[in-house]
Amino acid sequence: MARFDDKLAAHQRELAAAHKTSSSRGGITRRGFLIGSVAGSTMLAFGVSGAALAAGADGKGSASETLSAGAFEPTMWYAIATDGTVTVHITKSEMGQHVATSLARLVVEELEADWDSVKVDYVDSAPKWGYMITGGSWSVHQSYQPLSQAGAAGRIALIEAGARQMGVAVESCKARKGRVISGDQSLGYGEIVAAGLERSFSEEELAAIELKPASERRVLGTKGNALDVPPKTNGQAVYGIDYTLPAEIEARVGKTLHARPVMPPSRFGCKVTAVDDSEARKVIGYRQTIELKDPSGICQGWLAVIADNFSAAMRATDLLKVEWSKGDSYQVDETAIQAEGQRLVSSPSRDNGSLLVDQGDPAPLLENAATTVESTFTTSSVLHFTLEPANALAYEEDGHWHIHCGNQQQSLLTSLVTKALELEEGKVTHHQLYLGGGFGRRLHGDYAVPAALAAKAVGRPVKMIFTRPDDSRFDCVRSPSVQRLRSGLDAEGRVVASEHAAAAGWPTAALIPAFLAEAVEGGGKLDSFSISGADHWYNVGTQRVWAQQNKVAHEAFVPGYLRSVAPGWTLWAVEQHIDELALAASQDPAEFRLALLDAEGRNAGKAPVSTGGADRLRNVLTRVMEKSGWSERDSLPADTGMGVALSFGQERSMPTWVACVAQVKVDRGTGEVKLEKLTSVVDAGTLAHPDGAMAQLEGSLLWGVSMALHEGTEYREGGPVAQNLGAYQPLRMHQVPQMDLEFVDSTEMPVGLGEPGTTVVAPAIANAIHHAVGVRLRDLPMRPAALKAALSEA
Repeated sequence: MARFDDKLAAHQRELAAAHKTSSSRGGITRRGFLIGSVAGSTMLAFGVSGAALAAGADGKGSASETLSAGAFEPTMWYAIATDGTVTVHITKSEMGQHVATSLARLVVEELEADWDSVKVDYVDSAPKWGYMITGGSWSVHQSYQPLSQAGAAGRIALIEAGARQMGVAVESCKARKGRVISGDQSLGYGEIVAAGLERSFSEEELAAIELKPASERRVLGTKGNALDVPPKTNGQAVYGIDYTLPAEIEARVGKTLHARPVMPPSRFGCKVTAVDDSEARKVIGYRQTIELKDPSGICQGWLAVIADNFSAAMRATDLLKVEWSKGDSYQVDETAIQAEGQRLVSSPSRDNGSLLVDQGDPAPLLENAATTVESTFTTSSVLHFTLEPANALAYEEDGHWHIHCGNQQQSLLTSLVTKALELEEGKVTHHQLYLGGGFGRRLHGDYAVPAALAAKAVGRPVKMIFTRPDDSRFDCVRSPSVQRLRSGLDAEGRVVASEHAAAAGWPTAALIPAFLAEAVEGGGKLDSFSISGADHWYNVGTQRVWAQQNKVAHEAFVPGYLRSVAPGWTLWAVEQHIDELALAASQDPAEFRLALLDAEGRNAGKAPVSTGGADRLRNVLTRVMEKSGWSERDSLPADTGMGVALSFGQERSMPTWVACVAQVKVDRGTGEVKLEKLTSVVDAGTLAHPDGAMAQLEGSLLWGVSMALHEGTEYREGGPVAQNLGAYQPLRMHQVPQMDLEFVDSTEMPVGLGEPGTTVVAPAIANAIHHAVGVRLRDLPMRPAALKAALSEA
């Protein structure tokens, strides 16, 4: 089944194939790996061009010569200096998840390097790094094999070179903490590099390298500090909003001007009809207001206020008097979006979407079922609200454009700027900085476009900063959603058929439509980020799942990727629906789930990523039942309840097995829900960095709480109603529940941890509320007013 990440991998393969084709004109098509001494350090390259590899292998040119000539692509993973320092090149974005630490650990484990000699380097968007994206909990999972392989190949090359330099047999050598050791002799990696190192691996040799068995690991799965914590706590870390151009660059291209965008009334269709800046001109430092002409269509009806500093730009913007002609999107509101969603799920069709799961027609089975359960669930618009608002610094030098900001998808950002500035490909470079929160917002580089347009207009570097309300109005929100589920039980309480239809805005259709994929043969193309999670690991008999694109949502805003994306709404519905089925069958919800997790057929799993399948979900569920005291839940105090939910993360093709039990106390008078405790057990395979993994789990669970009980807004008159933290209130510190979290010891393939915890909390809380007071909430977030209303009707 082709999904977004599979499409991305296919895109990478297409690029590689194109390169092969180019190389094959010289008669050579092989690819492989080079390691050689270059400019005082040893560098390693994967994906070396066939011509380059053959030159090294056949003695027509050394690996060092090839590397120094830059004859490699798409990426180089690390370098070893003559002092033994290992610099790991990080192509991912750091936004609080300690990704560089995890990726460096993958290299160091197989390289047998000294962790104290490791540095990391966040690279720019040069094409040699390939397609650059950080999201979907993919980073460690997708990097595990290539980085481990690169580390192992480096270790082999260093041992061979060290053996030669010491005059001993290779077989007598081992590598430990950055040294090659043979009996009483040893050489540091830096010494070996200084003496010179040449090695080439063919593709076949690389494939034959076996990674260390789990029993010999010395780094993965062990505790250790994150590399990014010291600079983030001592003030050395530079985020996008902090960045200023060095004086030597400003001496060449001009001093940086500052800008604030002037947002139109709605995202689409607005045009400026009049501007009066007479009051703004009284602000010291104000220079001018410019209208942004954007061929790419991202900035429709935008202005930018230019000033000597951001304070002046901010104050001058507030004094502008601007008139617009409003586009039609101004009239599209949340009610209209939800109404369209209700229409779509009532009669799903290929006219508005496609099938994610197609295992027969459940309709006749549902008609003949002993019991049929049908439910509709909704979720509201959710904003990203990154701590660091959107910002970018842009300038041009010698015909090449440079963008400085934090971003999760550099390859898309550079293409957007290229299009907006009407440049040739290859004329834009993104320079990565720390992200003050990403959560999927910075998968879209749209905020770099107005900065670049402003810089082009004034002919100087421009740093544009959005205020919080500006950022909220421009946010790519998590789309509102509507879902309808119907399932049938036989006389013994077994599920015989299930149908699920979900309608929402499709982020991939809005941002990268080429990545839409066909999930089942003949099902039509869909956006997996609009429906993943609905393809769960329960055996529910004959199953059909529809994904419907709510195009009315697209008329109001750009649907975005918000942490976990679709499972944020699909599991909200699935896990409540499973509870409803259990109650209809007069069974305990957790025991009912265990019976559905038979790990048969499509739920058996497949090595190496989903080895064990639904059995691993059974395992974490069984463990969380033990830890939470599930068997005693009916002895809890009055109006206190326990609810359970399961998740497998964002993608079935990369499952992280999560079980969560929420314990809540309901105040019948106010409708307030106090979340007393979360108990969660997770199987994420091998943990590259256990401390970072726990931080990811804690953060994702708490954000799940925030979206379950607090976060959410609605679209009205061209924008979100809540635009600042006075109206949009996430979880507060005093609302954080007791948490009892546990990872399963595992040596399986590492998967992802950014999203899975986020998806499981809301349905667990909803199921706990039902256990506590007997009412079921089907609209997310769960507001006190809704709970009070439900209690009054019960």
